[in-house]
Amino acid sequence: MSDMPRTPRSGKPNLRSWDLEVVDGFDAAPNMRRVVFTAADIGELAYRPGQAIVFSMPLPDGANGRRHYTIRAADPSARTIAVDFLKHGDGPSPNWALRARPGDRIEAKGPRGNAWIRLDADWHLLAGDETCIPAIAHMLETLEPGALAFAFIETAGADGEIAIVSPVRAELRWLHRGGPAGPGDVMLDALEAFAFPEGVGHAIVIGETGNVRRQRHALIARGFARERISSEGYWRPGRVGGHDHVDD
Repeated sequence: MSDMPRTPRSGKPNLRSWDLEVVDGFDAAPNMRRVVFTAADIGELAYRPGQAIVFSMPLPDGANGRRHYTIRAADPSARTIAVDFLKHGDGPSPNWALRARPGDRIEAKGPRGNAWIRLDADWHLLAGDETCIPAIAHMLETLEPGALAFAFIETAGADGEIAIVSPVRAELRWLHRGGPAGPGDVMLDALEAFAFPEGVGHAIVIGETGNVRRQRHALIARGFARERISSEGYWRPGRVGGHDHVDD
């Protein structure tokens, strides 16, 4: 993988633009719509599993809005990338994904994000809610041989689970909160009860911003080094679009 793009003084990464063309669209899981894209220069898209691209998503009022979605997979031989859209409610992004047909085009920028696997870790801890399933699944599926990973994924119930096959020693635990997504203690309790393995770990904590911040603080309180935690807020209640860097 290539180095991350340099960050200008504004603090925002200078992201490359991509003119993406839809190749296919289908349900990868009952609650996930997968859209497969190509582009003339798609072979130059160097990313780390866990990173996202930022779509210029058409909105109902005719404007475009920034929407962050994790890259779910890449097929260099087919010159394609895939993105999974969680089918949650009547929103511009899931609606666009459901309507997408081969030949449709959309602009995106990226890659972006700091939540990706660090190869210098002896073990990996991944935690997130259903909005993070594409990122966590992609990371588990592409881990280096011999890696040790522990993944916690929070969903409303068992119907939100998907099959994830990892080539490494991966322990996957599904957490059912029994209600709508939002601030809560389900993941926090699981992380506080998690026994850290021997060696140097690296944690990727993603999901609802408030939950991510509390989970990050809980890991630090248990002795996890701040620099060994990559944490990003994918969403917040009442906000449409946007992405939070959680490093406090």
